[in-house]
Amino acid sequence: MDINSLNLIIEKKISQSFFCKNITIEDKTYLHKKHKGHEKNKFHIKLIIQSDELLKMNRIDSTKKIYKILDHELKYYIHSIELLVN
Repeated sequence: MDINSLNLIIEKKISQSFFCKNITIEDKTYLHKKHKGHEKNKFHIKLIIQSDELLKMNRIDSTKKIYKILDHELKYYIHSIELLVN
């Protein structure tokens, strides 16, 4: 899977799960390519979500919700994720 396809899947899954004003996905894989544990087909992403629904939740619960939505992608395509909710 390439990063563009992954981004589309992430946006679609999150948008279908709750209302978001905006979703921004940044590919940070280039920062980790020389790391010992780097896997060629897994990405490092920064996910910025603007959502009043998530803001009403505590940070742990909102993170759990996002991880549950992206369970498959986290297992197979995402090595690490930085999550910001605002």
